[in-house]
Amino acid sequence: MKKSDIHKGVVTRFAPSPTGNLHIGNFRTALFNYLYAKRNAGKLILRIEDTDRERSKPEYEKNIWDGLDWLGLKFDKTYKQSERGDIHSYYVSKLITEGKAYISKEEVGQNTEGKRDSVIRFKNPNKVINFYDLIRGEISFDTTELGDFVIAKSLREPLYNFAVVVDDHEMGITHVIRGEDHISNTPRQILLGKAIGATPPIYAHVPLIMAPDKSKLSKRKGARSLTEYRELGYLPEAMINYMALLGWNPGTNEEIFSLGDLVKRFDIADVQKSGAVYNEEKLRWTNREYLKRRTHAEIAIDARKFLEESSVFKENKWELSPELMAGLIPVLLDRVSVYADITALIDAHEFDYFFDTPKYDSKDLIWRDGGGTENTKKFLEESIAILADAPDKAFSEEDGVKQLLWGYATEHGRGAVLWPVRFALSGKMKSPDPFTLMSILGKKETLKRLKHAVGTLK
Repeated sequence: MKKSDIHKGVVTRFAPSPTGNLHIGNFRTALFNYLYAKRNAGKLILRIEDTDRERSKPEYEKNIWDGLDWLGLKFDKTYKQSERGDIHSYYVSKLITEGKAYISKEEVGQNTEGKRDSVIRFKNPNKVINFYDLIRGEISFDTTELGDFVIAKSLREPLYNFAVVVDDHEMGITHVIRGEDHISNTPRQILLGKAIGATPPIYAHVPLIMAPDKSKLSKRKGARSLTEYRELGYLPEAMINYMALLGWNPGTNEEIFSLGDLVKRFDIADVQKSGAVYNEEKLRWTNREYLKRRTHAEIAIDARKFLEESSVFKENKWELSPELMAGLIPVLLDRVSVYADITALIDAHEFDYFFDTPKYDSKDLIWRDGGGTENTKKFLEESIAILADAPDKAFSEEDGVKQLLWGYATEHGRGAVLWPVRFALSGKMKSPDPFTLMSILGKKETLKRLKHAVGTLK
């Protein structure tokens, strides 16, 4: 195929094996195939490669479907390799008939009768294979060292390399975009493709994703399955954005891309050859950027679920009104990068004061330069008087409450006035500012807590 024809009539495929949960490396491969196909007005096929009968499990297949559905990646056609046994068998028989493969007795194991097992081997023509990789350029392999390799255990039990070649041929796959760990499979697959009369696809081997220490990424070194990311409250659009930039660079300093933007901008020639380093902090930053772009109503739906999952929330049997949830959104957005952070903060008792009256030592109400207990008590009482005369609607917005107390606090010392107000409402050395707290707690609860604080000062 001429280089000028590289992007014509594109058909790519994502071909995961249901032998484990879909992980980020699998997903990145699916995404690159998706972007390349859509960028070139092509088609994308999902093929579940479940010919490994012992290791393939229904729950893993479900995990693949659930993960791709969550991400919103759509496929033009879907197949299961195990349902294509007749097609694989036909091609195995064809190669044997044509003298390109043969049945071989192997010392690979003994059956109950003590006879040797049979396998089917490909008769290797021992050629030098050259192919053009869209990412790595020209690649050459001397296939002599491969010998006559096994392609099937029997007529109906093809091995990976043979089933892949047959299916790619039958499905009209024009481009095979996959991880660089598959480069070693390529010479075998090209030989087999020529043997069955297939037009060889164009290959693109993307760099592997590495751990921060540049070693192979693994669960022990921070990798998670796609399901785990979803359960932690990552947003699918953030996952897509971050993973697209693992190994691909748009050539600018831009970092936020919608799926539509990526389709328009993606060029496989810009995929790097070296490994891409996984950085969860960068992923969290990306997710936070997408959280900021969501409406408060959208965030409230998801945030409520994670808040109510907290063991502390359940133990205390707290109630979460729509008004309180709405008030909490700005506070949460200031502290979290993913929704699971909400559960962690609640479990760490960071926000107890939004649900229960805080308990504290009264001496902590006194500002360090506030003039002692008497002044603190006076500032609290005057604040109560000012707030008590205010209409309820003044508490519905942070700025409304601020206007009530700001002048008085400025006149008598903002720290001396506002510290005891804030501490009386939260009971913590660090918390949102007093105006935010009052706008969330409302007039009644605010006055109740301030009066309680006055009563503790003797």
